[in-house]
Amino acid sequence: MTPVFFLTLAGCLLIAVYAVLILYYQRAWEAIPVFSPASAPGDPASSTGGDGPAFSIRERVRISVLVPARNEEKNIGACLESLSRQSYPRDCYEVIVIDDHSIDGTAALVKAFPASCIRLAEQEGAETVKAHKKFAIETGIGAATGELIVTTDADCIFHPEWLSTLAAFYTEKGAKFIAAPVRIGDGAAGGSFLSIFQTLDFITLQGITGAAVYKNFHSMCNGANLAYEKKTFYEVEGFKGIDTLPSGDDLLLMHKIYQRYPQRVFFLKNRQAIVSTRPETGWKGFVNQRVRWASKARSYDDRRIFWVLLLVYIVNALFAGMLVAAFWNNWWLWVLLILLLVKTAVEYPFVRSVAGFFGQQRLLVYFPALQPFHIAYTLVIGWLGQFGHYHWKDRKISK
Repeated sequence: MTPVFFLTLAGCLLIAVYAVLILYYQRAWEAIPVFSPASAPGDPASSTGGDGPAFSIRERVRISVLVPARNEEKNIGACLESLSRQSYPRDCYEVIVIDDHSIDGTAALVKAFPASCIRLAEQEGAETVKAHKKFAIETGIGAATGELIVTTDADCIFHPEWLSTLAAFYTEKGAKFIAAPVRIGDGAAGGSFLSIFQTLDFITLQGITGAAVYKNFHSMCNGANLAYEKKTFYEVEGFKGIDTLPSGDDLLLMHKIYQRYPQRVFFLKNRQAIVSTRPETGWKGFVNQRVRWASKARSYDDRRIFWVLLLVYIVNALFAGMLVAAFWNNWWLWVLLILLLVKTAVEYPFVRSVAGFFGQQRLLVYFPALQPFHIAYTLVIGWLGQFGHYHWKDRKISK
């Protein structure tokens, strides 16, 4: 038995383990029941019309929607307009924009909408903060009057039934934390390589999020669409212990709540709960965004996700290693091509299933061709996330 044989066998076994993981995610995603709000017979309900949920008086929880914003003059108007069109009773929710030292017209635009604005520049201690978004959210929660905190981003757009669906799910499930679906909006599919690439990558991440949360396999979520109880936030002492980390206002908080309430953390699978976010329009912004996401990996208390990320990184590094080895031995080129086909065949049904939920199946035609680029992207972003720095919202963040 030659070393080449043993290395080939090891590579095949590694891909086999990876295939089992992806199959697990696929089956878990497909097993998530699509949430359909129930109304109690005989209750005086306020119908939202169409297929939207109906709510009895007792189900109308008070919601505080928090929108951290920094230099979002181009996006905040559409975001707040979308929030103003919610079917949820207007007297049952408030919108709080937390202006994080914007130097454009963000704060001024908020005045045109039924929303309040907190300016962090006027808050004591703001100048010494390292985790700016966490400070913004914490400040917003301190001012919130709702029992259910909903966080989103200033570049997001919402279905009219978004808050109604979140409220119904919270009430029926007794949830402490809700991770809800996010997609890159239809404008992302305009044909550019970057828009298609990041949309397909995002679809995969959302599928893993739903599957992992549903099975309690590991913590995962996206801060553009979260809901949690205000009292629960304070029960786990908010961001204490993670308040020096620039990122992690979503996943790290989720894990803190999961540790206290492991059976009351949920993923909400419902198309009306989908939040649409804008894609990054340039490579620099895209890379900085993904490095920011990757930067919190070494801070996870949830070691389950650490091992998943490590497996994914090693699998992608395997392909890079085989490509280098192929310059000396053609055998590795054939092994690389075969295993790449296997990887694509394993991932495709999973991505197709998730894309169907988000209505973005049309992009699947590009999926096989983007595999080599995604491998390179995973390796580069994973490395920079741990050892590099990034710029975000005109700030340089060093780790």
